[in-house]
Amino acid sequence: MLTVLVLAGAAVLGGCGDDPADPGAGPAATIRLGALVPLSGTNAQSGREMRDAAQMAVDEANAAGGVLGRQVELLVLDDACDPGTAVASANDLVAKDITVSVGGYCSSATVPTLKVFRDAGVPMVIALATSTDLLVPKYDSIFLISGTVADEGTFAIAGMRRMGSKRLIIVNDGTSFPVTLGKQTVAAAGLPGTGIRVVATHALSQGAPSYDRLAEQILGEKADTVYFTGYYGEANQLIKDLRTAGFTGKIFVGDGATDGPLLTDLTAAQTKNVYGTALMVPALMSSLADWSAKFTAATGRAPSPSGPEAFDAVTVALDAITRAGSVEHAAVRAAIAATAGLPLLSGPATFKPDGTRTQPAFLLLEVRDGKLVEVS
Repeated sequence: MLTVLVLAGAAVLGGCGDDPADPGAGPAATIRLGALVPLSGTNAQSGREMRDAAQMAVDEANAAGGVLGRQVELLVLDDACDPGTAVASANDLVAKDITVSVGGYCSSATVPTLKVFRDAGVPMVIALATSTDLLVPKYDSIFLISGTVADEGTFAIAGMRRMGSKRLIIVNDGTSFPVTLGKQTVAAAGLPGTGIRVVATHALSQGAPSYDRLAEQILGEKADTVYFTGYYGEANQLIKDLRTAGFTGKIFVGDGATDGPLLTDLTAAQTKNVYGTALMVPALMSSLADWSAKFTAATGRAPSPSGPEAFDAVTVALDAITRAGSVEHAAVRAAIAATAGLPLLSGPATFKPDGTRTQPAFLLLEVRDGKLVEVS
């Protein structure tokens, strides 16, 4: 398992002799945040983006004098989008006395960590995971930066209506986020007046070299739209196989697929009528121009999706610690819950009693000239 520790504020630690692993080490001990992100596997690009954006938020806070007179330290561990790896890494973060968890990309890896952090009293500001499975335990210490799949499913059906969809097939990969997004999309399609009928739901295997049999089956089901709710590695292969099979209809992908190399090695013909429902895409959002410039200056590359939400998760955590005036878990949890209109890259943040955002934002994207662009 690839493990990365990103340490901020080393100079402060080196000059005081305090033990940062000891929560009672003294006023100069750092405040620790922990982030579980995929740094290995097919979603590693997204995890690296999250890591670097979260570190950027920490660096900015430290440059401004820190929080509560202390420097902030970010501990980043790999969850590989794998449940077992995620649980082991969550326990490692708990052992390092983090104040808030600020990671979370794949819901399938995030869900099994909920109890680990809950048992330790650690509040979670979840950057990107959006499965409604996250809400099942009804913990009051979980806060979702990006809303839930219910919000995205409703948005997806509205986008498909705009594009004239009538007969819809939904494909997931059998894991938490894609399955629940599919279910919520079915529910949204079933509301009165949508004019969209879900004719079939299928599941594919993650990492398979080909989905040609599924593509042939879909072709025979006479749909005009396919919505793949999984991640970009499988989405890329499914698009290839659907077009090879002769499917000429619309292909939509969820936000887990618009984040990353979705279009790698796809031809113009294959990407015709390909759409996506997405969270924030810095390259398409003029409102993020200043932040994007700072990110490029800090990392040497332009920002990709996944970064802004990770930056926001750190912002929420540090704001709550400041208002709580303490790193005590219960006080910080209460402060996060009381967040009201906090300015974030993703818009003002206010959380509902169940921990979801009051106004999550999504973009409708279309592939044009080999690039994803926003549908105005």
